[in-house]
Amino acid sequence: MVSLEEMRPMLTVKDVARLLNIHVNTVRRWSDQNIIKSYRVTSRGDRRFRQEDIARYLAELNHQNGLETISKGTGVT
Repeated sequence: MVSLEEMRPMLTVKDVARLLNIHVNTVRRWSDQNIIKSYRVTSRGDRRFRQEDIARYLAELNHQNGLETISKGTGVT
């Protein structure tokens, strides 16, 4: 039986590229490098991304950028 979590619409490579303001090939490369989690669907192996995974990536990125800003402002490296 399929859970509700698994039935949620997933994002395409193009959707993620638009959200992150990056090129679609960058999305594919980051997926290959496991920077962002993807799922292979269909017999062609199309990539799909869960919205929660992309949101988590953005939160981590924002957290890292916030720490870098704080470090630069205080002289701590």
